[in-house]
Amino acid sequence: MGTTDLRTEIRDFLSTRRARITPEQAGLPAYGGNRRVKGLRREEVAMLAGVSVDYYVRMERGSLAGASESVLDALAEALRLDEAERSHLYALARKCGARGPRRRQPTSGAIRPGIQQMLDAITDAPAWVRNGRHDLVAMNSLGRALYAPVLTDDRRPPNTCRFVYLDPAAPDFFVDYERVANDAAAMLRLEAGRNPHDPDLIALVGELSTRSELFRTRWASHDVQLFRSGHKRLRHPVVGQLDLDFESMEIASAPGLHLNVYTAPAGSPTADGLRLLASWAASQQQVDSASDAVAGTGA
Repeated sequence: MGTTDLRTEIRDFLSTRRARITPEQAGLPAYGGNRRVKGLRREEVAMLAGVSVDYYVRMERGSLAGASESVLDALAEALRLDEAERSHLYALARKCGARGPRRRQPTSGAIRPGIQQMLDAITDAPAWVRNGRHDLVAMNSLGRALYAPVLTDDRRPPNTCRFVYLDPAAPDFFVDYERVANDAAAMLRLEAGRNPHDPDLIALVGELSTRSELFRTRWASHDVQLFRSGHKRLRHPVVGQLDLDFESMEIASAPGLHLNVYTAPAGSPTADGLRLLASWAASQQQVDSASDAVAGTGA
């Protein structure tokens, strides 16, 4: 991300956050019934954050250099930023040389064997490890079975955001497709703030922007989100609809990598569906093993 791009990113992020807050929501009197701006005015944000109007205008124009942690905190409070948005603001500020909270840099390189062993030890739940770009860098057997439609793409590692926006099977696979599409762009936007110079991330955003109008619309919103837990509904081509709970946690020994595990309440239809999926995955492995054995004999 060049200097111009960074300033544009900061400007668009702050202006879109400002536009969504009404004076009433901020506890300010709304004088006059014909406001020319949507949401708060710049001078109102400056007042709420306790900074001068000129200072806030410079910040919104893309200059966060020199902003202290207390100023960033006050700005986050004034704009009512949630945790993900605060993280994004601090990441943008760091790129300008501001003194926001530090974030551990992501690791690079191949997945350690111990991580794959951990995944393989999880036998009753789909599980995988992803990076900030949402590449699926390692999976267990049930995870591969659950995300079989995502894995049809020949490119490796498979990428869930690419599947969401570019694969025609995605709207049928994800029951709540519109929400999933919103979330995918918001998670990529958060990662772009953290690692704006990642060439693979830049290439992915460029590809999605070029090929998907839906992604361009979602990306332009500048929304960011964190996902540590939640609920996801999938329409699996083999076992039907699955209503899954998920937990996502960063792997302490590999910063930047997250472990995702999907489960269902015991005795629920989805728990039965996961058992059926495990049986199907095992049968597929047997077929693949038999095919490899025949190929090995030259028959």
